[in-house]
Amino acid sequence: MDLVLVLTTMPDDNRADELAQSLVDERLAACVNVHGPMISTFRWKGQVEHEAERQVVIKTTRARLPELGARLRALHPYEVPELVVLEGNASDAYGAWVNDATRSG
Repeated sequence: MDLVLVLTTMPDDNRADELAQSLVDERLAACVNVHGPMISTFRWKGQVEHEAERQVVIKTTRARLPELGARLRALHPYEVPELVVLEGNASDAYGAWVNDATRSG
C-alpha cells in the first residue's frame, strides 16, 4: 500500500469541514484532519498577508492522488491551493484500512 499525506490549508470557516466530508464521502480520502485555527503569514502578489486558516491533513493512497488533486482544485476557494504530498509509512493494519476506505466502487 502506498500511503500519502496531502497537506492543504482552508479559510477559517466551515469550508474545511465541507471539504473533508466531500473527500471522505467520495472515497478520495480515508481520513481528513482539520486542525484548529491558526494565522498564516505569506507573500501573495507582492504583498505580505496575514490570514486566519486551518491546516488540513488528508490521508489517501498514491493511486487516488490524481483524482484527489483534481477534486481539491475544483472545491478549493483559493486561486492557488496548497497541495503538498508527503510519503508515508504505516502499519500493515492502518495501511490496509486506508486502502480499503479509498477503494472506489
